[in-house]
This record gives sequence, C-alpha cells and structure tokens, in this order.
Amino acid sequence: MDSLTVEELSCPVCHEIFKAPVLLSCSHNVCKECLQQLWRTKEARECPVCRRTSSKNPSCNLVLKNLCKSFLKERNERRSAGSEEICSLHGKKLKLVCLEDKQPVCSVCRDTQQYANQTFRPISEVVPSYKEELNTALNSLQEKLKHGENRKREFEKTLQHIKSQAEYTEHQIKEQFKKLHQFLRDEEASTIIALREEEDQKKQKMKEKLDDMNRHISALSHMIKDLEETMKSNDVCFLKISQPDPQMPSGVLIHVSRYLGNLPCRVWKKMLNSVQKTPVILDPNTAHPRLILSNDLTRVKYIWDDQPFPDNQERFDICECVLGSNGFNSGMHFWEVEVKESECWSLGVTTESNQRKGRGFCNSNAWCVNDQRKMSHFE
Repeated sequence: MDSLTVEELSCPVCHEIFKAPVLLSCSHNVCKECLQQLWRTKEARECPVCRRTSSKNPSCNLVLKNLCKSFLKERNERRSAGSEEICSLHGKKLKLVCLEDKQPVCSVCRDTQQYANQTFRPISEVVPSYKEELNTALNSLQEKLKHGENRKREFEKTLQHIKSQAEYTEHQIKEQFKKLHQFLRDEEASTIIALREEEDQKKQKMKEKLDDMNRHISALSHMIKDLEETMKSNDVCFLKISQPDPQMPSGVLIHVSRYLGNLPCRVWKKMLNSVQKTPVILDPNTAHPRLILSNDLTRVKYIWDDQPFPDNQERFDICECVLGSNGFNSGMHFWEVEVKESECWSLGVTTESNQRKGRGFCNSNAWCVNDQRKMSHFE
C-alpha cells in the first residue's frame, strides 16, 4: 500500500479517492459517477484523460476499488492513532501552511495550480505566532464574555426591577383609588342622609297639614249639617258663619335641584379640596441609589448604603440627585420646598440633556441653591 501514491488512487476528474472506479479501454480509471456526468454533456464517449474513444459500458475495476477502500481504512486508522495530519487529497503529511488562506497543506498541494503564486511556511515555524494570535483573540473573547455576562446580570436585575416597579405602582394606584372610592362612597352616603332628613321633615310637615285638613273637613261636615237645619228656619244668624279654606303650605316638596344640580361638579370640587397639591413629582427612574423617595414621590431622603437599583441610562450614578418627572421650556416658575432640619441639601434646575453619568452634572447647565454645612441625610 505504501508503494501507491494518492494520485494513483484518485480520480483524474474530481481528484478524490476512487469510490466506484471503472476501467476504460485505454486503461485509464475514472469514477463511474464522474464519467456519467461527463458523457451526458458530450456526444463522443471519450476518455477524459487521453481523449480516446471508449466503450459505452466500461467495467468496474474491483481491484482498484478494494485498494482504495484499504487505503482509506489505513489512513483513518493512522489519524485515530494520533499520528500527524495527513492531506486528504494526496495522503502526504501536512507540514506547510499557506500564509494567504492560513490552511495547512502538503508538499504536493504546494505545487498544484490552486496554490500557485502563494507563500508557504513550515507549520513548526508559524505555530508560535498563530498561538499568540489565538491567545490574544481568546483573551478578547473572554473579556467580551465577561462583559456580556455582566450585562446579562444587569438586564436580569433591570427586568426584576421593572416587575417590582409595576407591582409597587399597581399597589399605590389601588390605594389611591381606594381612597377616592371611599371619599365618593362617604359623599354619596352623606348626600343621601341629607335627602332622607329633608324627606322626613317634609313628610312630617305634610302629615301635620293633612291632620289639620282632616279636622277641617270634619268641621265642615258638621257645619253643613248645622246650616241645613238653620236654613229650615227663618233665623238669619247663619249669615255670620264663615270657615276659611285651608291652603297648601309652601316649601313642602323635596328640593331636588339642591341634590342633583351640578352634582358631579360639587363632588369634584370637594375631592380637589381633600387632595393636597404636589406641584413637583419626582422621577424614581433618575434617583441615585442612595436616595429614597416617599410613596407619593414628593419627598426624598438620603441614606448611606446603595439600593439595588438597575443602572439605567436615566439614573444618576455619581451625583446624588433626582429629577422631577415633568419639565418646562418657558414661563415663570417657583416652588415651596421644606428641608426640615437637614444641613445638607441642594435644589435647582437643569437641562434635560445634561449628563447624568459621571461627575460632570453640576459643572454645567445646572443652577442650584444649596446648604452643605454638614454631611447628613436630608428629607
């Protein structure tokens, strides 16, 4: 087997080791499939090597086929045993590297047309530099992997924070609407109570008038009988008898307009009066991790330990600040701020585009008044 070269066991058309070689009348061997494809494109049945005419049905070269099988088996065994890499085309050891495409080749590959005008170096010579390049690439990939894992953890942290934000906000919404619903229920109950009280008063008044009317009717009935008796006589004293008719009292009906007139507007005004005005609502997504906001987002307090907030683009990371949720671009504005007993606070305005990352926030585009007599928490 060692006396045979890979070229002798390779098809002259596809240059691969024979799988099903056929023997032509000119003694050349060709892969059966290659020959069939070649002959389908040409009218003449000729050898692809010497161009001689051959029989239409060349026979299979079983001897060569078996030799190729044995060669492939032996080569695979050598590879699995850990021997040097062998060229799959020529069966030679891969001792060279093409510097252009960085592929290992054998000495036969080097001399083929495919690798003409290309530069080669021994594998042993280029391995150290390749390893150095691979090591540099490996370090870069490891850094990218580390950075990616850190970003992944940050994204997961942000995802959890979004969930917590939504749950907290939903709870606060329900609490606020619970108060509003209770206010409306209380207002409804008090309005209905006032209506019932007026109803009872008006009904009592009408019952009294109705009793007076019943007494009046009874008196009139007796008077009619007396008059009928008197009319039978010639006595004229009946002319002096008179009885005034009872009148319907005023203001006995329910004052409907008092209850239904502008009802939504009146309730809304009462609701507004019950709600404390808060002109500045703080944005929790901008708050530095050492700042805690109140539930209604109107107060801020400093703590010494960072909170586990995600490092989103809107959030301050160095300057311990928080922004209001609404901005303005014109007009005159003022605020009343209670700083309590704090001896370290700052209050001001800035542009929306001002950088929130790093230490440069207060250096430009920020106008503040402050009191920094002592480092302590402020609220």
